Amino acid sequence: MTARIDLSWASYQDHAILADIMFDAVRNGPSRYSEAQRAAWVPAPRSGDAWDERLLRQDIILVRSEGGTALGFMSLDADGYIDFAYIRPSAQGSGLFRQLYEAIELKAREMGETRLWVHASLMAQPAFEKMGFAIVEQQVVRIGDQSFERAEMERAL
Repeated sequence: MTARIDLSWASYQDHAILADIMFDAVRNGPSRYSEAQRAAWVPAPRSGDAWDERLLRQDIILVRSEGGTALGFMSLDADGYIDFAYIRPSAQGSGLFRQLYEAIELKAREMGETRLWVHASLMAQPAFEKMGFAIVEQQVVRIGDQSFERAEMERAL
């Protein structure tokens, strides 16, 4: 028997939960980044006005288990940009990424977007490729004293 999963649109009250999911995924999940890179990327769960403002301008789909545990989230910002896509390590590989993505794609289509695009980490690139995304450009970005490889990816709708 498969556990029931609930998808819902996140609200302001979920911002701390979203920060915890992101922290858990980056700091405790499997990674192709070093511990120093992960610590620079997400030194602590995000909070504060800048975090709230960034989240409030986006449509964010949140997935919870039947017991109410928040397992992951994905967001849609302006111009079809997927800003966040994080799943707790305990739920990775379970098909939740696809469920989140399908809800985001449906929302993007309702909004009249003609493409979705993302800056995908090394861990997220395979999942986005499975959803039909292609790499537009390989990139290296800096956070503090750390360099990170990532890819800009897109998918036409």
